[in-house]
Amino acid sequence: MIDLHLHTTASDGRSTPERLIERAARRGIRTCAVTDHDTVAGLERARLTGERVGVRVMAGIEITAVANGIDVHMLGYFFDPVHAELAEFLAAQREDRKRRVTEMLDRLEGLGIVLPRDTILAKSLKMTGKAIGRPAIAQQLVALGHVKDIAEAFDRYLTPGRPAFVSRRGAAPAEVVQLIARAGGVSSFAHPGKLGLDDRIAPLAAAGLTAVEVFHPDHDQAAVEKYGAMARSLGLAMSGGSDYHGPSAGRIDALGQVTLPPDAFEDLWRRAPRIGRG
Repeated sequence: MIDLHLHTTASDGRSTPERLIERAARRGIRTCAVTDHDTVAGLERARLTGERVGVRVMAGIEITAVANGIDVHMLGYFFDPVHAELAEFLAAQREDRKRRVTEMLDRLEGLGIVLPRDTILAKSLKMTGKAIGRPAIAQQLVALGHVKDIAEAFDRYLTPGRPAFVSRRGAAPAEVVQLIARAGGVSSFAHPGKLGLDDRIAPLAAAGLTAVEVFHPDHDQAAVEKYGAMARSLGLAMSGGSDYHGPSAGRIDALGQVTLPPDAFEDLWRRAPRIGRG
């Protein structure tokens, strides 16, 4: 089985790279991509674990682009993980994540909710290149009893229109697509069924987008058929995976259940500018 959407503790996942790949192997995954947000810090550890347990680990990432103030997640695959321009871009993305988290903590303090910011921000120092984000705040809101679970933390405080939300700053989706290509990789529009931004896919295809994430836990069969048809009509490949964030992450555990068909993987692989990266 093939899963091209997995997260580790290098970003907002709950499993270390080693435990993620071990768990994936037990669930029957034989090819996967670690797609942490704005970082490849977990990739080498995942790859080495994969060699030990029989899982082929491909280079992957989930980059947050911004379009008119809205987050648009772009997946990248098969690129050069040490590509200089990409590395510089990702470092800037992670710095902005720290800025954003700090501002959200300030807003929460204005609401009378004081969280241990040193503990939250220190998470970004435990692993070189770690990307920090809203889940780190949500976890502390739960731990200190301000909300009952991660979902409530986001619903009450951390989503657009809620009192502690702070917008992201970032590159446009087309810029991210082109950067991934320059790094030797292919790009995919992540979980379009969650975003309501279908009208942006065709212009991105014209700008060099490679694929659409068709298979995802938040896509029912109708959505799979819809985005599969869209991919075919635009001449795009398809990607897919479980978007697994680990145990107790407050998300659907679809590891080993939502996968990418082998023929779709081969199509995506053939489109890489530099076959062999990953």
